[in-house]
Amino acid sequence: MDFDYEKIAKDVINASLKALDCPFEVQVNLLLTDNETIRTYNRDSRDIDRATDVLSFPGLEFDEPGVFELNGDEADYIDPETGLVVLGDIIISLDKVSEQAAEYGHSKLREYAFLIAHSMLHLSGFDHMTSEDAADMEARQESILEGLHISRDRD
Repeated sequence: MDFDYEKIAKDVINASLKALDCPFEVQVNLLLTDNETIRTYNRDSRDIDRATDVLSFPGLEFDEPGVFELNGDEADYIDPETGLVVLGDIIISLDKVSEQAAEYGHSKLREYAFLIAHSMLHLSGFDHMTSEDAADMEARQESILEGLHISRDRD
């Protein structure tokens, strides 16, 4: 791929945190992998034995999506080495990024950024279990990406 993975990830993560008014300095762990490895994570964590595009593992529990509160023992959510709140982990299959960009007719950069924005919302307590929740997530994802000038037709 012909873009800076790390820069795009940082840009999308920071834009997501800003859009959600996150009051904390956070740590997000990102693993870029292939279909076979993400299939193993998906099987081991969700009992779904197939490759997927992205997995999100939140580090915090939310009573209300996007409302950042730290309740409980500090050791439950602060990395002792960095002092940062661990928002969670994101795993992305770069194989799926390529496949889905081709399938949806947009750039790999856009697909990669979209998956990070999507995961950041999951790490912040959002889900898409109802049509209303899905519409809310979609609008938030698009707003984050538009703010970074990452559109569906960008190369």
